[in-house]
Amino acid sequence: MASGLRQDTGIKPVAFVDDDPSYWGNSINGLRVYPPHDIPRLLDSGLGITDVLLAMPSASRFRQRQILAHLSKLSIHVRILPGLAHLANGIVKIEDIREVEIDDILGRESVRADEELLHQNIMDKVVLVSGAGGSIGSELCRQILAQKPKILVLFELNEYALYAIERELSQLTPSLQIIPILGSVLDRGKLTRVFDQFGVQTVYHAAAYKHVPMIEMNPASGVLNNVFGTLNAVDAAYESKVETFVLVSTDKAVRPTNVMGCSKRIAELVLQAKGLQAQELDMCSTKLTMVRFGNVLGSSGSVVPVFREQIKRGGPITVTHPEIIRYFMTIPEAAQLVIQAGSMGEGGDVMVLDMGEPVKIVDLAKRMIHLSGFSHKDDGNPDGDIEIHFTGLRPGEKLYEELLIGGNILHTSHPRIMRAAENALPWGELSPLLLELEVAIESENGDLIMMLLKKIVPEFNHRIDSEDILKD
Repeated sequence: MASGLRQDTGIKPVAFVDDDPSYWGNSINGLRVYPPHDIPRLLDSGLGITDVLLAMPSASRFRQRQILAHLSKLSIHVRILPGLAHLANGIVKIEDIREVEIDDILGRESVRADEELLHQNIMDKVVLVSGAGGSIGSELCRQILAQKPKILVLFELNEYALYAIERELSQLTPSLQIIPILGSVLDRGKLTRVFDQFGVQTVYHAAAYKHVPMIEMNPASGVLNNVFGTLNAVDAAYESKVETFVLVSTDKAVRPTNVMGCSKRIAELVLQAKGLQAQELDMCSTKLTMVRFGNVLGSSGSVVPVFREQIKRGGPITVTHPEIIRYFMTIPEAAQLVIQAGSMGEGGDVMVLDMGEPVKIVDLAKRMIHLSGFSHKDDGNPDGDIEIHFTGLRPGEKLYEELLIGGNILHTSHPRIMRAAENALPWGELSPLLLELEVAIESENGDLIMMLLKKIVPEFNHRIDSEDILKD
C-alpha cells in the first residue's frame, strides 16, 4: 500500500496505524507502525500530517463507525482507500481514494435479505415502477433487475430522468426487456392502457412530490399528484387485475405538520379504503400494501450534499434548529426492504421499516466538518474554521419524525419490518371527501383545501401560514 501511494498519487505516507499490538513499534517499508491511541500525538509531532487514509475494507460497519467517530474529534481530513483487491498489486490511483461518505458515518450492519421475499413479486413477472427516475424509484429498478423480472416498465414524468435510468439499466442488463413510458400518474387512462398492454403484475408506486416547502407553496399541485395520482394508480391496478400494488410512503405521513405529509397520509387512506371495499365486494384481485420509512441518505434534497458543498465553500453550514433529529437509511437498504415488505403485506397493510437510531443533524454537521479536516468555529472555539448557523425550522418542518400514528405495532418474521395496525376510513366516507377535495384543487382554493385536509386527517396539525412560506 505504501509503495502504491508513493508511485503517482502525490501522497507521502509517513506512518502506519494498526490495532494489532504485534505490529506496534515495527517498521514496514520504512514506516513505523503506531497504536491508534498515538494518533493525536502523531498529528502534533511535526510530521506535517494533513490526511488520515482509512484502509480497513474487511472491518465490520460497526468497527468502521467507531474509528470514524474517534477521528471526527481530531479535525483531520479523513479519506478511504479502496479494497484489498485493488491494493494487492501495489497500484493505487488517486481517483480510487474517496471522501468519507455519510453512509460510512451512519451506516449500520446490513441484515441478510430474505431471498424468497425478494423473488416473490418480481421473478418472471411484469413489474412497473412509477416515479422510476427518482431517488427511491431508480434504486427500486436496480434491485428489481437483480431479481430477474420478465419485463420492467419504467413510468416517469421527467423526460431526462427517464432517459437516464433507462440507459443505465439497459447497459446493466442488455437482455432484459425494459420499457420506458413517459407519462403522469394523473393520466388514469394511460395507466390502465400501460397496465393492460404489458400485462403488469406488480406495481411499485414511488411517484410523488416530496419537497416539503415547495408543496407548502403549491398545495393544489402537491395534493393532486400525491393523492389523486395514487387513486388513479390503484383504480387502474384493480381494473387491470394487477396482482400486487406497493405504495412507497413516508414517516411525514404520521401526525403530519405539512401538506406533503398530509397528502401522503391520505394516499395511505386511499389504499386502506380501497382494500376494505374490495374485501366487502369480494373482489380481492389486487393486494395493496404501503411501506412507510424515513429519510434516505443521498436522496434529492438530502442535507449531506448540501453540507459538503457548504464546507467546500468555507461555510457556514446551515442547520434549521439545534435540536432537530432525523432517522436515516441508505437508499439501497430502503429499496430492498420496500420489496420485502411489499411481499409480506396481506392486503391493506401499513408496513413500517426499522430506521435504526435517530441522528441529531447538528452533530452530523460537526462530524462532517471535522472529517473534512476543519474545526468547528463557535463561542468556545472562536479561531475555528467553519461556523454552523441556525436558520429556523422551515415551513411544515418537525423537530423529529415518527413512524407510527398509534401504539399498535406487530413484529414480523423480518427483524427490520413491522406491521402497524392503524385506523382506516371506509370508502363510503372517504370518497365524498375526495370529491370535495378535487373540486377545491380545480379552483385552487387554498383555504378549502386546507380545511378538507384537516377533515380527512384529523391529526393534521398545520403549523404555518402563507406569510411564513413567503418569508422562507
